[in-house]
Amino acid sequence: MKLSAEGSNFFFYYSLLGNDITSEPFQSLLSPDFEPERASVRIRSNKLILKSFLSQQPSLQIHLCCGNHSLGSTDVSLSSLAAVPVDLENKAAVVEGVFVLKPPKHIPQTLPVLPVDLQPTVSVSITLRREDVTSQISGNKDDGGAQTQSIPLAPPPAESRHHGTSPVQKPPMTSTTATPHRPSFSHTECEADSLLEEHHRSKEPRGPTAADVEVPVQLQRQNRATDEGRASSICISAPKVSIPSSTHHYNFSLYLQSLGGLTLTHPIAATLRYSYPFFSSPAPIITSPPVELRSNMEVSLPQSYCAFDFASLPQQLHDTFLRVPLRIEVWDRDSTNRDRLIGQASVQLSHLLSSEKIRFPTSTGDQSWKQTYQDLIPVVSTQRSSEKVAELSYVATLEDLGLLKAGDGILSDFLQNEVTPTHPPSYPAAPRPASPSLPAAPLGPAAPRETLEYRKALELELWKEEQEEMFTDQLKRKELSYMQTLRDEWKKRDQEREALVRKKEAELNLLEEQLQKSLSDLEKREKQLAEAELHTQRLQRELKTEHELSQRELQESSRRLQQECDHRVALEREKVLLMEEERSRVLQQISDAESRYKQLEKEFQSYREQQNMRPEFKLQSEMNLLMLEKVELERKLETTTKSKLHYKQQWGRALKELARFKQREQENTMMRLKKQQTELEAMRQHYLATEEKEADRQERRELDDIRNELNRLKQQERLGPASSMSGPAPAMGLNESAEEHLSRLLEERDTLLRTGVYTHQDRIIAELNRQIQEAMTDKL
Repeated sequence: MKLSAEGSNFFFYYSLLGNDITSEPFQSLLSPDFEPERASVRIRSNKLILKSFLSQQPSLQIHLCCGNHSLGSTDVSLSSLAAVPVDLENKAAVVEGVFVLKPPKHIPQTLPVLPVDLQPTVSVSITLRREDVTSQISGNKDDGGAQTQSIPLAPPPAESRHHGTSPVQKPPMTSTTATPHRPSFSHTECEADSLLEEHHRSKEPRGPTAADVEVPVQLQRQNRATDEGRASSICISAPKVSIPSSTHHYNFSLYLQSLGGLTLTHPIAATLRYSYPFFSSPAPIITSPPVELRSNMEVSLPQSYCAFDFASLPQQLHDTFLRVPLRIEVWDRDSTNRDRLIGQASVQLSHLLSSEKIRFPTSTGDQSWKQTYQDLIPVVSTQRSSEKVAELSYVATLEDLGLLKAGDGILSDFLQNEVTPTHPPSYPAAPRPASPSLPAAPLGPAAPRETLEYRKALELELWKEEQEEMFTDQLKRKELSYMQTLRDEWKKRDQEREALVRKKEAELNLLEEQLQKSLSDLEKREKQLAEAELHTQRLQRELKTEHELSQRELQESSRRLQQECDHRVALEREKVLLMEEERSRVLQQISDAESRYKQLEKEFQSYREQQNMRPEFKLQSEMNLLMLEKVELERKLETTTKSKLHYKQQWGRALKELARFKQREQENTMMRLKKQQTELEAMRQHYLATEEKEADRQERRELDDIRNELNRLKQQERLGPASSMSGPAPAMGLNESAEEHLSRLLEERDTLLRTGVYTHQDRIIAELNRQIQEAMTDKL
């Protein structure tokens, strides 16, 4: 394999309890330089269950990868953690060492055996410890529970770089980039329940041209057909992945028998939809066409049988079926071809696990198990969870086809666990359910299935099915034409083979003569080899003599070391005797000290009794009580301080939450203010137009009043002193009308200012101020 074609980056890959982890990439195998990869997983369990869990786990596989290929791998057993004789309550269980990287199994064993010091290796350390126990290996503290740490280190310079011929390339991914997807989780926390969920063996895998193994990452299926002008072959790429040895092959089928017991007053055109992510089916399963359902009526559902082929671990299957029910939605299509969700039914798959198991033989002769469960479940309204809309009858079947036969690690069509609609003999034939039109105007809040993205995805799935059918028909037509071409070609090639056989006979005769000549050359070479063998035997005798000499030297050095060790043992024994004498002397001193201590204790007791009679003792007792009270108060103060800090933190979080609420309220207020400002601006324009008209009319009236007043004054001037007594009354009426006009202007200006929409700089307010000034001037 040419590593330059895949890129020069190398990295380590492994899967820790279902979590894919990769190390930092490095450029050179001779001098690798990267940070040690550390990963930890928290496991919530007790000691017995944890040991049982670890003993059943498969070995941890660590791969040295380049691009999409695995150059070598090693297995580290997790079950050895459970066998370590360590008390996990106080100490950590550690499994560490240097493991040899072995080439993939498919590579022919033609490489020479390397010495132990030149074999490629990786250093791994796995630690299992409690959350509150300091790790003896890593030297740091983590906040996790029972943790496992895996540290792949760099391989030595003698890294295996040649693994046979060129490897088979992985099929292109759906992404446009050529870089494969490699998860890079440096620290993952889980409940130890993330395992491989899908697997199926390829029916017609492409024969590998090399023995390299692909990196076990998430792959996708891709079928390709060559153009008509090129070779007439159809290639199905079969990606290679590694799977747990305990993975089982399952087949789950669901048959929706009938729908009845409608409680609604009006008939519905019922369509059922469901999907279960555990089966890795992205598109929903939909019954089609819609069936009309009325009250007191039971109808059969067309195209309601579907089967799923998938691979999973038995424990993971049980956990998923116990935790996640299968929800079936009932939709109603109205006269405008709009779908409306009227209810949901929940299928508890845990009942299927508790049903009776029936053994049956498979096509390969292996024994498999089948479990069947039939039930009638209510369809509950989406508006009111306590209201039953209808009743649904179904039959669920689970077939355990045994361990997955994945010796070569190749998966093909079932890498994506596509749903396979089948037709068993006991149920009516049901092709793959077609998708009815999605609801255009859903009731209540929009559900994820009613979004535009979901509709587009559904349309894409339908288009894919149509394209697959067209592609199948095209392949059949091509197959017929290719078979005819092959028959014609076979006849032509048969004639060519006969001519070729005659030609080969002549060539073989010529070759026989060449072999006779080569045989004579081989006899000469055999004589040369005999001479070389004699020379080799002579060298072997010399090497044997040197080996015997070195062996004698080693024995002599071993004898000298033995004598030296015996001498040291004798010296140590003498030291032990001296230490025993010293120990007896120290014990005698201890006994003397104890007797003196007892005597001093008696004297101290008598002295303390004398002191108890003195007043200082009472003061000392009171002081001790006060000290106890002080300690208690300090403890309460510390508790209060901690509570204050806790409440301060709670208050800080509350302030942050309040700030978010205030910001949200401010945004809503700003939107309302903008809306009100728009409305007020419209009202302001309307009011300005009305006000201008009113001002024009008022000015006309004032002009008429002034004109009338001028006419009256002219009449008074003409009348003279005779009419002087009647003058004050009209002047008083004029003053009253001016005051009324002034008060009206002031009131209008104040009203507009109080609304907060207008300011003193607005044109209408300036006009009112001008009129007020003129009215006040006229009044004076």
